[in-house]
Amino acid sequence: MTTTKSIEDRVAIVTGAAKGIGEAIAIRYGQEGAKVVVADIAGDGAKAVADAINSAGGTAIATTTDVSDQDSVKQMFATALAEFETVDILVNNAGLISPMKHFLEADKAWWDMIIGVNLTGTFLCSLEAAHLMARKKSGAIINLSSGGATRAHRCFVAYDATKGGIEAMSRAMALDLGPYGVRVNILTPGSIDTTGMGAEDLALRGTNVPLARIGKPDDMVGAAVFLASDDAQYITGQSIVVDGGMLAQQRSATVDIRPPKDFPELPPTNGEE
Repeated sequence: MTTTKSIEDRVAIVTGAAKGIGEAIAIRYGQEGAKVVVADIAGDGAKAVADAINSAGGTAIATTTDVSDQDSVKQMFATALAEFETVDILVNNAGLISPMKHFLEADKAWWDMIIGVNLTGTFLCSLEAAHLMARKKSGAIINLSSGGATRAHRCFVAYDATKGGIEAMSRAMALDLGPYGVRVNILTPGSIDTTGMGAEDLALRGTNVPLARIGKPDDMVGAAVFLASDDAQYITGQSIVVDGGMLAQQRSATVDIRPPKDFPELPPTNGEE
C-alpha cells in the first residue's frame, strides 16, 4: 500500500467504524495521517479499532455513538472537538442492513428502526458537521450509499428506501453547503464481504460481478481517501461507485446471453503453448 498523506493532520469522524467498511476506512485514514474519531454503537469494537490505529503510529479516539439519537450524536461531536478542536471530514458509514423482511412481513417498528439509523442518522451527523464546517469554509462529508439506491434488492424495502433517500439528500446538501466550502459526496459499495464468507459463497457471488470477485472492505478505502482530500476539491454532489462493475451490467452473468464461462480463451503468446 502506498500512502499519499493527502489528509494528514485532518480530523475525521467515521461512524459505524467498529467493523467492515467503516473499520477499513478508519484504519486507512489513520495511515494517511488523519486524526480519527472511531464511532460505533459497539463501543468495545470502536475502542479496538482506535487502539489498532494508535498502535500503528496513528492518532485515534473511540466514541460509543448511536447515530439515530441526536443527543448521542451531539456528544460524539463534543468529544471530537474536546480532543482535536475541529472536524474536517465526516464519513457517514453507520447503517443497518438486517433484519431482512419481505414486504408482506414488514411492520412499522422495523421500518422506523432502519430509517432511524440509516437515513435519520446520516442527517443528524451531517447537520452537526455542516455547522462546524460552514463556519470555517471547508470540509468534506461522505455518505455511504448502495446499489439499492438505484436498483433493488429482494426483501430490502426499507434499506433501499434509505439509500435512495441518502443519495437525494446528499445532492441537496451539496447545493446548500457548496457556497460555504463544504463538499458532500456519495460512496457506493457493491457486494462487499464484511463478514468473512466461505470460499463457496465467495465464488458463487463473484460469478455475477464483472471483475469476477466479491469486494473487500479495503477496496473502498482509496475512494474514501480521495473524496476527503484536496484532489477532490472541485467534486461535490457526486457518487463514486466501487462495485466491480455490478451496476454497469444489464443482466447478471448467470442469466446473460453469453456468460463469462463462454468468453474466448486468450491465444498463446511467444513461447507459450
